[in-house]
Order: sequence, then C-alpha cells, then structure tokens
Amino acid sequence: MLTRRTLLAASALLLPASAMAETAFTPVNTASFPAYLDTLRARAVQVGISRATVDHALAHLTVNQRAIQLDRNQPESKLTWAQYRARIVNTQRIAQGRQLYAKHRGLLGQVTQRYGVPAGIIMGIWALESNYGASSGDFNIIQCLATLAWEGRRRAFFESELFDALRVIERGDVTAERMVGSYAGAMGQTQFMPDSVLKYAVDWDGNGRRDLWTSMGDIFASTANYLAREGWQRELGWGRQIQLPQGFDSRLSGHDKRRTQAEWRGLGLALPALPETARVAVVLPGGPADEAFLVYYPNYKALRAYNPPDKYCLSVGLLGDAITL
Repeated sequence: MLTRRTLLAASALLLPASAMAETAFTPVNTASFPAYLDTLRARAVQVGISRATVDHALAHLTVNQRAIQLDRNQPESKLTWAQYRARIVNTQRIAQGRQLYAKHRGLLGQVTQRYGVPAGIIMGIWALESNYGASSGDFNIIQCLATLAWEGRRRAFFESELFDALRVIERGDVTAERMVGSYAGAMGQTQFMPDSVLKYAVDWDGNGRRDLWTSMGDIFASTANYLAREGWQRELGWGRQIQLPQGFDSRLSGHDKRRTQAEWRGLGLALPALPETARVAVVLPGGPADEAFLVYYPNYKALRAYNPPDKYCLSVGLLGDAITL
C-alpha cells in the first residue's frame, strides 16, 4: 500500500551519512514525454478540470530527472529508536518549538477549541514535517507529479494525485507556479499530498484560499482538521511513556495489539485515568529492553493515518508534550 511517507525521501536530519549515498543514475530518455502530456491533458479535461487550468499548468513542462532519481533511490533510515529520538526530540528543536508556540499560542488555542486537537500535536507534526516551515521543499509539484506518472512505476497513483493537484489550482488555493513542495508531491509546511489538500485543508483566515505555505491559520487548522476527521478525540491524549511491570511479555506489544484498559490492568500495567471507550496498546520502539509507551486509540490511529511509523508518531507526541508543558 502506498503511503505518503513511502513516497518521500527520508529527511537528511534523520539519516546517517552512509544512508545518504545514492546509486548511479542515468538520465532517462524523455522522447515520449510530450505525447504523454497530450494524453494527460485530454484525460484531465474528461474528469472535469477546465481546459484553461490544464493548459496553463501543463504548459512547457519538462521531465524532472532529479525527481526520478530521488524516487528510485529513497534512502531508508536504519536509525535505532535512541538515535532517532536524539535527533528529533532534542533540546534545540524543543527550544525553537517553545519560542514558536509562544508566538502562535493564541491562534493554536483557537484551532484546538474548534477541532479538539492539542497544540502540542500540531507543533510536533509541524516540526517533523518541515522543521517548523524551514524545509517544506521547492520542487514544482505539477512537474514532479507529471514526471513520476510518466515514468510509470506507480502511474495510477501519481496520475490521481496530479489530477487532484490540478483541482486544488482550479479552486483557487494556489497557482501552478507557487505550488511547490517535495519531489513526490507533498506540499506546504505540514506536507499534504494533493488528495489530502482537497479532503482536509481549511480556509481558516477566510480569504477564499487554503494556503498551506504561508498562512499559519490555514496550516494549523488544516493539520488539526486532518486528525479530527481521522477520528481524534479531544478528551484523549496520544499516549505516555511508562515503566513496564517486571516480567512483561514483549509479545503483547505492538500498535496493532490493542486491549481494553481492564485487560491491561489485569496484566499488571498501571494506567492513567482514561475515557472508558479508549483502547490501549504498548509500543516498544527500541525493543523489549528499551523505553515503553502506552498509546491511546483512536488518537494514535489518527496519528498513524497522518504518517504511520511508530518512531514518527511517538516523536510527535513527545515533542508536543515538551514544547507545551
């Protein structure tokens, strides 16, 4: 199954130097690209996108060889949980987050009141997705999506995202020229794919556009709306770090092994006061001898809908807690 994260190259912030090496890349022959664009234009109009939008957005496009290179050579992080946590949940990022939280606290409070998603969770996602907006990408989204669709390995997915990107342009959220982000199509300060922009993006400031690049209200509200629509419950947090009881069977751990609170208490776990409807799982990101976390459902499920790896979700929660304590 394709997910947003599997389509994005891992951040250099997370990867050891050895993982950043790229295999040799030979630029692909682009002779068939113009004919493919003609096919795309016709299909885009067939699915209801205006000829004017299609012709403008797809005009003068060339193949982005760098997008193909990155897509073929996505580095995979081999960091341990301890290494990942040290690189992400560190004093510098927490300090920067606290400064930005103080700056945007009033706005974040309003967003939380409306959507029920805590400011800390929004801050954690903002930090991990773009380092608080500093690294949201400068690839032309239309060019990259057209390139990766033409390249063909995941044509259906990238064509669908391209058509959604054209719909975002057509409804007036952003121009084709300003639609920039990652080589794989994620855009804005909290990195939405085009289909997510259509589903979840919010015009918080009421100017008629959903601006995920420069409007902090739109950015925060859209991120919160994403999680709320994925099932986030305002009365429940994300989870917490715990001390496991002596002799805990690590085979009971895993985000997919949810149990009732009564079941966990029967197994010797001390749980905080939680809503009765909450289900709980134990996650051991560093293995049985390392740190342990309780994660609360459905909120952890909503975080995983945004980005599925446990290391990511736990770091969002830990960063958010440290920033907003």
